[in-house]
Amino acid sequence: MITLTESAAKRIADQLDRNQALALRFAAKESGCSGYSYVMDFAKSIEDHDTVFEQFDVKVVVDSKSLPILEGTQIDYVSEGLNQTFKFSNPKATDECGCGESFALQS
Repeated sequence: MITLTESAAKRIADQLDRNQALALRFAAKESGCSGYSYVMDFAKSIEDHDTVFEQFDVKVVVDSKSLPILEGTQIDYVSEGLNQTFKFSNPKATDECGCGESFALQS
């Protein structure tokens, strides 16, 4: 399951409305200094291989390749001083790079 905090759901809902999208597409791709990076995009459609999670009336879709890597992740939206950003809490991540943009999985 992918979960959203209320703060993240509000921010995502606003962006989905602006971009006329059905859902947030959340994925992982091989890259970054630690092995994988998080990818967020707008889903204009939901494919057969997607798993859909819904919280606070916001849908998040994850493709079948990314789901094993992202299972259990919580997406939050936080303010840190003047910066606002999404934060990911992935129980499968064993290490993260200093900037938080990429993560490693246990082999």
